[in-house]
Amino acid sequence: DIYFLLSGGLIKHHTCNANLMRNGADFSVFINTGQEFDGSDSGARPDEAISWGKIKITAKPVKVYSDATISFPLIVSQTFAKNVEEWKKSVEDCICWIEN
Repeated sequence: DIYFLLSGGLIKHHTCNANLMRNGADFSVFINTGQEFDGSDSGARPDEAISWGKIKITAKPVKVYSDATISFPLIVSQTFAKNVEEWKKSVEDCICWIEN
């Protein structure tokens, strides 16, 4: 299980809790501006979620301290969008196969 969270607070709390029933997430990425020192749920580090079983101990969690409107497009462009030409070719191959 993977979750990519672009917020904090109540949304983060319930998304993480849902993973409790699945024995924790394998990967997690939190992008928000919450800081740990203020005691908010948004500011909690991923190791806190590991201690509750929301993320597996063997997981590779990441917390990005940034505004999501800035960092999320950059992350997408450097990960998913790198393979766009490869994906286009596979889609074209599928369309050709369906048409024939």
